[in-house]
Amino acid sequence: MEIDFDKMNGLVPAIIQDATTKTVLMLGFMNKEAYEKTLEIGKVTFYSRTKNRLWTKGEQSGHFLHVVSIKNDCDNDTLLIQVHPEGPVCHTGTDTCWGEKNEANPLLFLSELQDFIEQRHREMPEGSYTTSLFKDGLNRMAQKVGEEALEAVIEAVNGSNERLIYEGSDMLYHLIVLLTAKGMRIEQMAAELQERHNPGWKKH
Repeated sequence: MEIDFDKMNGLVPAIIQDATTKTVLMLGFMNKEAYEKTLEIGKVTFYSRTKNRLWTKGEQSGHFLHVVSIKNDCDNDTLLIQVHPEGPVCHTGTDTCWGEKNEANPLLFLSELQDFIEQRHREMPEGSYTTSLFKDGLNRMAQKVGEEALEAVIEAVNGSNERLIYEGSDMLYHLIVLLTAKGMRIEQMAAELQERHNPGWKKH
């Protein structure tokens, strides 16, 4: 990776983002040595302009930033570093340096869940319920979606809200399995709903 450290007198900004939630956590600066140490130890290390030395985030608090990926921007002078944070990021004790909560949107888990289901489809491990669905074939998978949808309807009419969430979750899981078998993604359904939200959308 080519990084232009010369543009800012040996430093580049490093934007720190939670790899899971996509929340921007903080901004720091790196010189070449800080970047190389970050690669070496797998924990974000900055160049402290006030202390005039390398500074690994968390070296005193224990709140390290574990590196997941590092990307360079189009001008090769700004880094985007995705991390798994260990504890709050800001020295004030907040999740981010802007005082924001760093909470995962549960909707993002649907993509993660399908990634996992796709892995099951590739590897087909023995003893996995998901594997058994793929082995049973498309008709059985489609049938399961229908069965779970019916159970969700029954709970909506005659059951409890807790059971509705439970059965609805079963329905959504089996739908994602069916989509995976068809080579499709849950994001395609989200995109379809987004398109329908457009005032100019017309039914196919």
